Amino acid sequence: MSFNLGALIIGLAVLAAGGAMVLFYRQIGDNIAHGVSSYDRIKLFGIIFIGLGFLIMTNLHTVILTWLLRLFMPNI
Repeated sequence: MSFNLGALIIGLAVLAAGGAMVLFYRQIGDNIAHGVSSYDRIKLFGIIFIGLGFLIMTNLHTVILTWLLRLFMPNI
């Protein structure tokens, strides 16, 4: 595993998007997702994006995807 500047930048962007979703969940829920019933769902998606951002930023997504591919296709 090696350092990848592109993965770092994309990971930071996904991390920032997830952080913005968690920070501004009320405004997003009121303007896009039809109000109070979706506040928790928006916060959940924001936390999922933060986790994905960390995975992409540290370049661990390639390890996980390689593991999954070898699990289902062992000859590759």
